[in-house]
Amino acid sequence: MAESQPMNREGAGGKSFNWRFVTGRVLAVLAGAIFVYAGVLKMRDPLQFANDVSNYRILPWPVGVRLAFYLPWLEILCGLALIFHRAFAGALAITGALIFIFIGATIWAKIQGIDVACGCFGTASSNLTLTWHLVINSSILAVLILLWFTRKPLDPAAQIHDS
Repeated sequence: MAESQPMNREGAGGKSFNWRFVTGRVLAVLAGAIFVYAGVLKMRDPLQFANDVSNYRILPWPVGVRLAFYLPWLEILCGLALIFHRAFAGALAITGALIFIFIGATIWAKIQGIDVACGCFGTASSNLTLTWHLVINSSILAVLILLWFTRKPLDPAAQIHDS
């Protein structure tokens, strides 16, 4: 009777394929793309985004307007940093904090009885319910937390072999 052999994960040249690395990169690119997309939608209509921020009744109008012009660019830059793995830890920290703040502001508005359009994805998210906003934002936050705890410097040569 032949002995069973463990599955060979080695590819051409005896190098193993690192699924953990690939999965992390795919999640980082996905999260980055979401932030770039959201930032571009907000950047295209900053006054509408300022209205969305104002509807939460947390910040005074002048602060909300400044935030509406600044925040989309921050989201775009952080999204690009996640995609291209540059300043990765900083981008993860900033996007994680932003999502945490978005979730808190949404819950606070609901507790106050304020019916708000999220503004997360511009007018594209105006028809989503509070539950869907929380599910989407919580999922993004979970991916960012996973990326935070599994991050390593991007060194493809070191990532070829499993540790």
